[in-house]
Amino acid sequence: MANSNPVNEAVYDSRALGRPKQFLLGVQHLFAMFGATVLVPAITGLNVSTTLLFAGLGTLLFHLITGRKVPAFLGSSFAFLGAYGLITASGQEIPLTYSSFGVAVAGLVYLLLALLFKIFGAKKVMRYFPPIVTGPIIICIGLSLAGSAINNCQNNWWVALVAILVVVVCNIWGKGMVKIVPILLGVLASYIFAMIVDPSARAGLAAALKAAEESPSSILNGWIGLPIIWENTAFSIFGKDFDAGMLLTAVITIAPISLATIVEHIGDMCAISSTVGRNYVADPGLHRTLLGDGAATALAALFGAPANTTYGENTGVLALSKVYDPKVIRLAAVFAIVLSFCPKFAALIVAMPAATMGGVSLVLYGMISAVGVRNVVENQVDFTKSRNVLIAAMIMGLAIGVSYAGAIVIPMGAFTISLSGLAVAAIVGILMNAVLPGKDYEFGTNALGDTSVNFGTRADEQ
Repeated sequence: MANSNPVNEAVYDSRALGRPKQFLLGVQHLFAMFGATVLVPAITGLNVSTTLLFAGLGTLLFHLITGRKVPAFLGSSFAFLGAYGLITASGQEIPLTYSSFGVAVAGLVYLLLALLFKIFGAKKVMRYFPPIVTGPIIICIGLSLAGSAINNCQNNWWVALVAILVVVVCNIWGKGMVKIVPILLGVLASYIFAMIVDPSARAGLAAALKAAEESPSSILNGWIGLPIIWENTAFSIFGKDFDAGMLLTAVITIAPISLATIVEHIGDMCAISSTVGRNYVADPGLHRTLLGDGAATALAALFGAPANTTYGENTGVLALSKVYDPKVIRLAAVFAIVLSFCPKFAALIVAMPAATMGGVSLVLYGMISAVGVRNVVENQVDFTKSRNVLIAAMIMGLAIGVSYAGAIVIPMGAFTISLSGLAVAAIVGILMNAVLPGKDYEFGTNALGDTSVNFGTRADEQ
């Protein structure tokens, strides 16, 4: 289904196409977001069914808050991958439930920024988050994750290479929908290859399907089940074993990541506006779109799902089909919710070979860093200025250096908190930019640069 609009004219009301085509368009958007959305829980250990549920619910919430005007789908954010698997100063791994609470707080940062955007306007707020700060932070997000991708690839490099090659070939030479869903195709090809050549992969799939059938929440032999598990939610931490120091560490370490994803959100809104031909930055406004994205992220994280973010893949589908009706996106959200109630479907994702995840995530992590480079280049950051060199140097030195050496420990009375390299780098970068003289960036003056931040799995080349 390369183009659902044969006359190639923009369609803003999909009802004119008829229900069968609306349905197919919704399926197309579902496939576009699917590969990247389910990969995040597969990598982090979060629940796949919960992820799909809150990708759908988060998208519907976003559409409600933005007045049902913006044709955006909210899927799993790769920028927050570093928020999971964190280690405290004592070497103890932070449970996913505590990390989820930290991500929920990061979602609340969106709400604070939305309020500031409403009161002061985008230009005044964005002067504290220029490309010289956000670009190096985004670069370091990808670099700090690359090691885990290599570790997964080492399980079977041939399986990993299949995933990498398919993603690269589809991105470079693919046409139509093939170019929109390279991650999904890379996962499928590598998964099938692993099933053929690796007996342990076949055994893992059989075990996952059996576990889905025997799950306490399973109905009809694993075909239907509840997508929310109380023990996986952030609410479950407030029991007799509650650790305030660990919670504070998670919050302070994870919340600053939102500074990069907020810039990503703004770039996506500009890209969607350019694709559709309507100015969503002005109407419904960045304050509303940020509010919708932040609320969706906080809600998802509290119930044990990854952070949400607007998806570049679905923007690509908009450009491909020329159907810009948000109702089609909401239909895809409903499909995602329906799939979340199928444990056997989730089992297929859980059984994904580690090498498949490693190959695909190696590409994704590198792309995240490349996006940071793109953000710096397209905004024409002047590195002949000492202030810019120093800010970038401190951000990258702290982010990578602290990650290698271990967290920075800060005593807080009865407990301690530990800050990750990204958290320290973000704080120092923002402070240095605010204090040092010679600011030369104004949001809105560089149309190309202001839309250059996008953690999607493809470049919007249409």
